[in-house]
Amino acid sequence: MLVLDHLAVSGDTVEEATALCEEALGVSLLPGGQHPHFGTHNRLLGLADGLYLEAIAIDPNAPKPDYPRWFNLDQRTGPARLTNWICRTEDMGVALGSLPTSAGVPVPLSRGDLAWEMAVPQDGLLPFDNLHPALIQWHCDTHPADMLPASGCRLLRLTVSHPDAITLKTALAPHLTDDRVAFEIDSTPALTAEFDTPGGRRTLT
Repeated sequence: MLVLDHLAVSGDTVEEATALCEEALGVSLLPGGQHPHFGTHNRLLGLADGLYLEAIAIDPNAPKPDYPRWFNLDQRTGPARLTNWICRTEDMGVALGSLPTSAGVPVPLSRGDLAWEMAVPQDGLLPFDNLHPALIQWHCDTHPADMLPASGCRLLRLTVSHPDAITLKTALAPHLTDDRVAFEIDSTPALTAEFDTPGGRRTLT
C-alpha cells in the first residue's frame, strides 16, 4: 500500500522554489536542512492530514555528487514548479517489486533524527517523465509533518497530467487509494495541486 506523503517544488535555487510556494499559498515556509548525499537543501511547510510541502534545489555550497541527483534536479530547466509527489510505504522492497515500472533503487538517507530510504532511478528521472510518485520509507519514530507547525493549508486535489496518464493510473491503482489524486490525459506532463488556505482556495503548479 502506498500513502501520499509529501509534495516537492523544485527550482534553480531554494529561494526561487520557496518564493513560488509562498506566493501561491500566501504562507511562509520554514527552514529545512541539507541532504549531503545528493547535494541538495530544502525548506518546508506543514500541511493538514499529515502531509507536508517541500521546496528543494541544488545546494550551491555542497560538493556535486558523482551520480545523478534525485528528482532529476541535474536536468531541470525553467522557472520553479511543482515537480514531484512522494508516497510512503511500509516495505520498500515489496513496493518496488510489485510495481510494473521501475521507480528506482533504495538509497538510505538521514538528517538529524530523521532516517529514511528513497527509491531513486540511476539516472535521477522517474518514469512517466518524472511524474511517477517517488517512493519513501521512513525509519524514524516521528514523521517530518509532525515536527512542523500547522500552516492552515490543506491539500484538496493533486492532478497528474500526462499523455499516458491512464497507464500510470492503472499501474498505481492496486497500491494507491486516495480520492485527492486524479489523473488526466494531457499532452504536457505536469502536476497541479489545489489547496484550502487561510486566504481561500489556491493552486500550485
